[in-house]
Amino acid sequence: MARSRPNAPPPRHGVSAGCVVLPAGPWATVFEYLLERFSSVPPETWRVRLGQGDVIDDQGITLRENTPYQAHQRVYYYRAVETEPAIPFEEAVLWEDEHLVVVDKPHFLPVMPSGKYLQETVLVRLKNRLGLSMLSPIHRIDRDTAGLVLFAKQAATRSAYQNLFRDRAVHKTYHAIAPWAPELPWPLERRSRIVCSSHFMQQTEVEGVANSLTHVSPLEIGVRYARYQLSPVTGQRHQLRVHMAALGLPLVGDGIYPTLTAEDQTDYANPLQLLAFSMSFTDPITQKAHSFESKRRLRSLSELENP
Repeated sequence: MARSRPNAPPPRHGVSAGCVVLPAGPWATVFEYLLERFSSVPPETWRVRLGQGDVIDDQGITLRENTPYQAHQRVYYYRAVETEPAIPFEEAVLWEDEHLVVVDKPHFLPVMPSGKYLQETVLVRLKNRLGLSMLSPIHRIDRDTAGLVLFAKQAATRSAYQNLFRDRAVHKTYHAIAPWAPELPWPLERRSRIVCSSHFMQQTEVEGVANSLTHVSPLEIGVRYARYQLSPVTGQRHQLRVHMAALGLPLVGDGIYPTLTAEDQTDYANPLQLLAFSMSFTDPITQKAHSFESKRRLRSLSELENP
């Protein structure tokens, strides 16, 4: 989540500046430190950023390749993704007031900038579209997942909404499509301990005290597939995907669970069949009862049964 930083420069094209505080060390120039600190970024990239004024200090002074190193200095930098892929799907704003923006996110569009995605994210698109430099997501859903995401418009009230999720005061339901298993005792709940797997893209269940709980019930039953309602009580990373795979019901279109088959889901014709469908809560600022539903829908069972 976005944090307030002293003398932070304004966003450029909807993108906030990154920030580092220079530690004590042997570097002669800021450039030398940046090369070591961000070793995955090519030196020429930093030369370009320094040359075009994309690296500044907390006084707004532009730093150059030969700027002397000064420990404890706060340095801001702007980044760009030269080969960022365009995502041909649009987010929709469902509701907005002075504190919140409720967005209906499409599949494949990330919520936050990360890796090769910067401009093609819900956050940056909305900052540019709505002119809201302080906009920040209150929670997140996977890039592969479609549906509801809440954004805070004001830094002063952001934590009040974040606390709703921390305190489990938001009732969320998801829709998902997965194989049908008539032998399971429906409706059911999956309670387990989820931790990071050996592969950075995956989570896994292990023995130990449960830290995750999901209620699962069928909404529509076909011959081979069913549409399910998933109600997560907790919010572990990839919780719904992990729980459904553990039940022997991997979600249609999932390239990560139970087996990692695709590190980057880009098959636009086969999106993950998981939708953040509804969300309800009492607004901590206005005390109004809010209830929102996605207007997006997953594939029909008849389409899956008779491709």
